[in-house]
Amino acid sequence: MSKSVLVVAAHADDEALGCGGTLARHVAEGDRVHVLFLADGVTARVDVDRQAQQRRQRATEQACAELGVTELSFLGLPDNRLDSLPLLEVVQPLEALLARLKPQLIYTHHMGDLNVDHQVAHQAVLIASRPLPGQSVREILTFEVMSSSEWSNPGYLPFLPNHFVDISAQLLAKLAALDCYAEEMRPAPHSRSRQHLAALALHRGHSVGVAAAEAFMLVRRLQ
Repeated sequence: MSKSVLVVAAHADDEALGCGGTLARHVAEGDRVHVLFLADGVTARVDVDRQAQQRRQRATEQACAELGVTELSFLGLPDNRLDSLPLLEVVQPLEALLARLKPQLIYTHHMGDLNVDHQVAHQAVLIASRPLPGQSVREILTFEVMSSSEWSNPGYLPFLPNHFVDISAQLLAKLAALDCYAEEMRPAPHSRSRQHLAALALHRGHSVGVAAAEAFMLVRRLQ
């Protein structure tokens, strides 16, 4: 039986970095996948222009197409400044989307990430999907994003995966999606390099006995 899946990503490229292979697998299995991007992803940068935003938009559409995902929403909130907004301004549009899509499964950021937008995304998801009677969300999983999850303060909650998805058949699709975000990727030995992301997928897979995997932390599951 197919299900409705929602990804709540702080920025365009987080979806490919954190759960791109898993999304491609959901699509292959007939699930409905929708990705919501909270922040515009570029306005925190020096000398940003409209062309940069347009390039990021095109890259996002191309990357999601590589994964087979066609349902996208953009809130366009200020990049790297989500903590400057009342949390309600993030939660309310998310609640409206949940009411419309009625997802059973949500993927979002790990609360312990260094990036503040990732932290706000996590908080907003937990508030919008709080387990009230009639809540459609049955499961919440958080993903790791290189250059944020592994760079956080050691005193924060570390990313300790307890859920793995075999993406052996989807690894090439994930890498193709990452290639669409060439402006966001970095050369090795940076942790957000293509080489490292491929190696991470192999590491996560080999640690559970498959060729390639993506790792998650389970927040809540109702069966």
